[in-house]
Amino acid sequence: MIRLLVAGTFLALITFWLHRRLVRAPGLRGRAAIAANTALGVLLVVALIGAQSGTSLDPRWARPFGFLGWTWLGVVLYLVLGTLLIGIVCLAARTVRRFRRDDLPPPDPSRRRALQIATGALAVGAVAAVGYGTVEAARPRIVHTRIPLRRLPTGFEGLRVALVTDLHVGPSRGREFTRRTVDLVNAQQPDLIVLGGDLTDGTIALVGPDLAPLADLRAPLGVYGVSGNHEYYADDAMSWLDFWETLGVRTLRNERVTLERGGDAIDLAGIHDYSAPAPNEADLTAALQDRDPERFVLLAAHQPRHVFEARDHGVDLQLSGHTHGGQMWPLGYVVPLQQPTVTGLDRFGDTLVYTSRGTGAWGPPVRIATPPEVAILQLNGSLV
Repeated sequence: MIRLLVAGTFLALITFWLHRRLVRAPGLRGRAAIAANTALGVLLVVALIGAQSGTSLDPRWARPFGFLGWTWLGVVLYLVLGTLLIGIVCLAARTVRRFRRDDLPPPDPSRRRALQIATGALAVGAVAAVGYGTVEAARPRIVHTRIPLRRLPTGFEGLRVALVTDLHVGPSRGREFTRRTVDLVNAQQPDLIVLGGDLTDGTIALVGPDLAPLADLRAPLGVYGVSGNHEYYADDAMSWLDFWETLGVRTLRNERVTLERGGDAIDLAGIHDYSAPAPNEADLTAALQDRDPERFVLLAAHQPRHVFEARDHGVDLQLSGHTHGGQMWPLGYVVPLQQPTVTGLDRFGDTLVYTSRGTGAWGPPVRIATPPEVAILQLNGSLV
């Protein structure tokens, strides 16, 4: 109930602000104003349904509303940014007119007409951008990356690792999206599959069935997974990991396993999310205790910012997600305020980290300038 109240209050305030900026400020009257206000009211209700889909509302009937509601919130992002820009331009124009006292301000109808044109262009542009981003988000693509690693043993030369993170199925995407992702991964015939967390948004009872296709993932060295921050939001994270185990995913809970190939061995370690609360907080020291320091170690950690600790523990390669590459331009410029790297391959001392843009989308099922990916990483045994 508290979550519903908070979401409802926030969405109501946003809707009122949009009414002020998109309807009243441009001076819409009559049928146009009625139509705009009705649309804002309906979209408020749909967005509220979307915010509860997968947690308190069954996505089997709520998902279409969730898809529309979350997509609308993507439009809202650009409407808010655009109206702020229009406001800044108007303020600058008024300031210039005040300093140029010899010029009279233009007639009020002219200013109102200019504002109407700018607001209309903004609305069309926001809808068009989000429409494009919705199509883009529905088409994850395979991204191949070669990663040269000095300490990789000969037996693991050419190892192909599929990294799948941030599916976020539940509110707006369901079982079909998971199936499409599984088919993409299996078609690449990877040697090892790592699930990097944030697979769902919702409860096991309502969203768990959407992950069922994960049981069909296949890799000779196995399928492993670690928790992300969203596993802790709507349900108990350990229960989510237990559920993954029923689908054949070996979850790594601040622990490591030994992988053998071609007569050689490496350590695969996995830790809980950076923000996980006690008693399940991330503990890389526990995951790597008593290991052979000469052995190559591959770490699965949902958030890239684990890399500083990974560097101190001699991790060779860290696999992460979480950032979505920003998901919707220009949010990618904000991500570095929280994470040391946003997307792709980066180096911190002797530790490399690959950060996936993620396969799904959180909130709005929209991707703009940051296409979704399934990463296929080929590990090679020498630095170039």
